[in-house]
Amino acid sequence: MIDFFVKRFIRNSTEVENPAVRKAYGTLSSVVGITCNIILFCIKYLAGILSGSIAILSDAFNNLSDCASCLVTLFGYKMAAKPADKGHPFGHGRVEYLTSLLIAILIVLMGVELLRDSVKKLLSPEPVTFHWLVLCILLFSIAVKLWMAFFNRKLGKRIGSSVMIATAKDSYSDVLATTATLIVLIISLFTDIPLDGWMGILVSLFILKTAYDIIRDTVDDLLGKPADAELVQQICKLIRANEEILGIHDLVIHNYGPGKMIGSCHVEVSSRSDFVAIHDKIDRIERQIQEQLHMNMTIHMDPIELDNVQVNACRDMLLQVLHQLDPHLHMHDFRMVSGETHTNLIFDLVVPFDCVYKDDKLKEMIDAALETQPVQYYTVITFDREYTAIDSETDSVMQVKK
Repeated sequence: MIDFFVKRFIRNSTEVENPAVRKAYGTLSSVVGITCNIILFCIKYLAGILSGSIAILSDAFNNLSDCASCLVTLFGYKMAAKPADKGHPFGHGRVEYLTSLLIAILIVLMGVELLRDSVKKLLSPEPVTFHWLVLCILLFSIAVKLWMAFFNRKLGKRIGSSVMIATAKDSYSDVLATTATLIVLIISLFTDIPLDGWMGILVSLFILKTAYDIIRDTVDDLLGKPADAELVQQICKLIRANEEILGIHDLVIHNYGPGKMIGSCHVEVSSRSDFVAIHDKIDRIERQIQEQLHMNMTIHMDPIELDNVQVNACRDMLLQVLHQLDPHLHMHDFRMVSGETHTNLIFDLVVPFDCVYKDDKLKEMIDAALETQPVQYYTVITFDREYTAIDSETDSVMQVKK
């Protein structure tokens, strides 16, 4: 049925990076959500009146609030589809993250309201009346919400939408809330113990936990979290496929919302290369990444010496010093400038975020280790952070995004 909806209402549905297509997916999700939630509100409100259950009435108004969430989603996708302009040259894709945040806030408000009503019900308990019609309504509601969760989860994964994933989580929360209410209704057949309030409190806490998870994930997207490892490996694989490329470092990915990513990196090439030919090769790599991964990539060339025995010996010696201090330290852009009284070792030192040493301390320790060498070395170090750590043998990549 989901594929039927997609084929029927979304043109060019496979072009999920296209803002207009994403907007169409968002519209489909919102219209389906509004329709289902209005139906559920009406029948649950009837069930709540018949049974006298505060949990069922709260669940009904929760479905009404879900309609507001769907309207927020609809508005969010409409804003995210706006083209880039002078004030927002990278487009409006991050509006999707803000929309997820608004949905989470609505879930928090619903959870707090349900918690308040449940406490009141606990302090002033009222009997819950069993009706077979109410039982059937709740079972129907659970089935509808399960389908809505599956529907939004599948659409969300298809287009990589945090908004739809958040909506799916909200639907799963509704399933739990309604299931708890169903349990209370069935138990009312056998006992007069006021479980309605306790169950409402339990459900409200779960709903608040769901909202917290959505907020945490969305804030991570806004602040900048590690890029998808598979994407980073694909980038490095495309670059490494060219034998002229000897190494990759300083790979950074900026995420401006789904379908809008900008990346940059440095690649090492032999200093004896034909730089006109290498420049043309790198231009082709950038276009290849754009065509296959839909990312604007800027690649900078770093020439390195490969056939200078003295430079290679100093590089190996310095790497040994670094690995003795911390196996996770590594460097790039190594250069050596020899003089009459001393030799300068110039390099970028990549320091992991969890390194226990401060930059000044690291330089002090490196200089102290070099004092044992027969040549007097001075270090000129540019300290860098581990935006990318690449294992040249396995092509494994760990990427941290700014």
